[in-house]
Amino acid sequence: MTERPVRQALVMCAALWMSAACGGVSVSRPSESERLRVILDTDANNELDDQHAIAYLLFNGDVFDVEGITVNRTRGGGDVLQHRAEAERVVALAGLRGQMPVYTGADGSFEEIRKTLNEPGFDGAEAVNFIIRRARAADDRELLLLPVGKLTNIALALEKAPDIEPRVRVVWLGSNYPEPGEYNQENDEPALSYLLEQDVRFEIALVRYGQPSGTDAVRASLEEIRRTMPGRGPRISPPVTGRHGDSFSTFGDYSVSLFEHIELHGDPPSRALYDMAAVAIVKNPAWASAREIPAPRLVDGRWVDRPDNTRTIVLWEHFDRDAIMRDFYDRMEHVRPQAAHRPTRIRMPATSASTAITGAGRPSATMPASP
Repeated sequence: MTERPVRQALVMCAALWMSAACGGVSVSRPSESERLRVILDTDANNELDDQHAIAYLLFNGDVFDVEGITVNRTRGGGDVLQHRAEAERVVALAGLRGQMPVYTGADGSFEEIRKTLNEPGFDGAEAVNFIIRRARAADDRELLLLPVGKLTNIALALEKAPDIEPRVRVVWLGSNYPEPGEYNQENDEPALSYLLEQDVRFEIALVRYGQPSGTDAVRASLEEIRRTMPGRGPRISPPVTGRHGDSFSTFGDYSVSLFEHIELHGDPPSRALYDMAAVAIVKNPAWASAREIPAPRLVDGRWVDRPDNTRTIVLWEHFDRDAIMRDFYDRMEHVRPQAAHRPTRIRMPATSASTAITGAGRPSATMPASP
C-alpha cells in the first residue's frame, strides 16, 4: 500500500490560504462555487466532540457551505430527539437559530430500517430524504457527507437512491482499522459493511483509541479549555440552556461546561475531539496523511483485508494535533459566519420511478455479494 496525494488541488488551495493568513495578508472570502457543500451527520448528544465539530464547521463559513445537519441515535446520549436537541443548542450558539436546519434521522439500525424504505414514515425518513434531495440538487459542486457517528443515515440514503452515488463523497469518523472495535463502527456494523461494497467515494478518518496515529491524539485538556474558550464565539440572545443546566450565550462558555461534566483520561486529564479533527482534515488535507487501500471486509467485527479488491477506500491517519487545535482556537475567536442555507432546485434522475424519494432504490433487501 502506498501513500498518495489526495485531492492535490484542495491541499494547494488550503496551504495557500493558511500561508496568507499566517503572513497577515488579507484574504478575500472564496466564492460560492469554491466553498465545500457539506451535510454533517451526528450523534450530537453522545459526549462532547460532536458539539465542537458542529461549532467549528459553522464557524468556517468561508470554507464550508453547510446545507444542514442530520442526527442519529447511538447507544449513548438518549433517544434521537435528544441528539437533535443538542445539535440545535450548538446551532443556536453559532448565531444560526432558525436558519440552519437540523433533521431527525435514524433511531434504529440499517438492517431494521432498510426493509421499510417504501413506507413514507420510515425511521429516519426526515434526514434520509433531506440527504437525497440535497445530493440531487442542481449544483455542480460535489456534496460532502460528513458522518461523525454511526453510518445508518448515509447507508439508507444510498440504498434508497443509488443515483446519488456519483454526486457525493463520504468522509466518516470511525474505526480502529486494522484493529477491531470502535464506538461508531460498533453502533451499526452492517451499515459500514454496506458502504464498503458500494461504488461511492468513501474515506475514513481513523479513531485508533490510545494510538498516536488516530484522531484520538487530537486532545484538549480541561485546563486548556478553561484557559482558552471562555467567551469565544458570537454572543447570542436569548441564551440557551445547556445539557447539564445553566444558561449560555457563547459556545466557548458551553465548551467549558461540557468539559467540566465529562470523565477525562490521561496525564494531563483530557478528552479527544475526534469529530472536530475529521472536519479539520477536510478543510486542510495537509493536517493528516491519506492512503488508498483495497476496501477490506468486516467479519464478526474484525477486519479482513482483500488485497485483490478493485474497490478502494481512503484512510486518513497521523493527524497534526497542534495545527488542528491552533486553527480550532483561532476560529473560535475569529469566526467566519456561516450564511443561512438557500435551497436550490432538485435535479431528478433520468431513471425509473423506483429511485424517487417516495420509493425504494434497490429491488432487493439482501446485502450485495462481496467480490
